[in-house]
Amino acid sequence: MGGIGPPPKDPSRRARQNKHPIPLRVVDAILAAKPDLPDFEVQVKVDGELMSQPFSWPAATETFWDMLDYHPLSGEFTAMDWSYLLDTARIHAAVWQGDIKLAAELRLREAKYGFTPEDRARLRLTFAQATGAEVTTAKKFVSARDRARGVTNVTE
Repeated sequence: MGGIGPPPKDPSRRARQNKHPIPLRVVDAILAAKPDLPDFEVQVKVDGELMSQPFSWPAATETFWDMLDYHPLSGEFTAMDWSYLLDTARIHAAVWQGDIKLAAELRLREAKYGFTPEDRARLRLTFAQATGAEVTTAKKFVSARDRARGVTNVTE
């Protein structure tokens, strides 16, 4: 037996189709391990002459690079991701060395990998432990009586 109301509109006459113009393409990824921060030389001017000197990574950038081990998606990064993040680390180092003009680029690059809660929301990512915490909390309190256990009513 049909439901109450008018019959559904013909799908070809709907204003919104909500279809992706291009179907999702799934490809096999070749995962890569996280590389170390590279050693390299930079050109600096000393008394009007260009000289090469070894680049020294700021401690903040080394910490940034080490924290990527704990990024929830780091196990899914490819060599291209790590290359992009190495470039991001170089920008991070420049910002920590005082080149504030690069801060906007750093923010944009970090957003692509969900570094802040807002970025993760935009990418529709969430951490699994939040769900686990809710389950743990729900198991602690089975009923209203359990929640109130230990609470006493003090009357004067």
